[in-house]
Amino acid sequence: MGRIDEIKIPIRTELDRFQKEFADVMKTRVPLLNIITRYLISNKGKQMRPLFVFLSARLLSDASDSTYRAAALIELLHTATLVHDDVVDEASLRRNVFTINALWKNKVAVLVGDFLLSKGMILALEHKEYQLLEIVSKATRQMSEGELLQIEKARRLDISEEIYFDIIRQKTASLIGSATAAGVASVGADSKTIAHFWNLGENIGIAFQIKDDLLDYAGSNTGKTTGNDLKEKKMTLPLIYMLSQTDFLERRKIIMNIKYRSQNAAVRRSIIDKVKLSGGIDYAEQKMQEYLQKALDDLNHFPDTEIKTAFINLINYSINRNK
Repeated sequence: MGRIDEIKIPIRTELDRFQKEFADVMKTRVPLLNIITRYLISNKGKQMRPLFVFLSARLLSDASDSTYRAAALIELLHTATLVHDDVVDEASLRRNVFTINALWKNKVAVLVGDFLLSKGMILALEHKEYQLLEIVSKATRQMSEGELLQIEKARRLDISEEIYFDIIRQKTASLIGSATAAGVASVGADSKTIAHFWNLGENIGIAFQIKDDLLDYAGSNTGKTTGNDLKEKKMTLPLIYMLSQTDFLERRKIIMNIKYRSQNAAVRRSIIDKVKLSGGIDYAEQKMQEYLQKALDDLNHFPDTEIKTAFINLINYSINRNK
């Protein structure tokens, strides 16, 4: 049994029901759409975000019907954003599986993403889940704003650490924040508790993204190609730190190399070496641990139960991963 399977044990009953209900939510009367949604479900990842929904809810109470809808809303939003991201990034593979745009072209992929978003809206409105809809809509707005902010700033490759954290807080962390917030909202939590769990999820998401940055420097034994972020001209935290420690002329030279020569493996290798020598890896790891600890501290006042243990293990698993 893998570690993620062990984490799922306390909420296995909830997850089994969720899988069946989510498959029903995805059904339509359009044959092509049914083929595509079945393909998406069959190639789903670890479904970490529904796990955060159920574990957050179970910290406070038993899961309600609203909790299953919350998990479905989060998974629909996450799946939609992945489908749209693959179109934006012109990606043909995700987790070594062909993307929707690779198999059915961009037009179909965009429409499928739109369909998933509309499914979430309809599901919430049909059951008068206005609070859940508000939470998910907030995450959708923040994710879009974060993506556009990154595109705007990436043109000049001069992202400061403050802007970097603004981007990842919106682009990555808001989805996990919405998952933990929706989980407790689904079992009747007050506004203060919902806000607390949004912040908890944000801290997990920020640590998660920094870990993703670090994997780009980890070597070929991970699931990520070394230097791929540089190749795509992405400004990650270790790189931003290195540039902040470099004098103006050298920094300008490095930025020009990223902008115009990042397809060259030797150039990428040279920049990676500079990042490591600057202490950028250690700095990013320190920041990641700070946000990880913030998330763990947020759970301190809850009684020790198998749900709390599973939650802590899920946080550690999502951040201390190798791919």
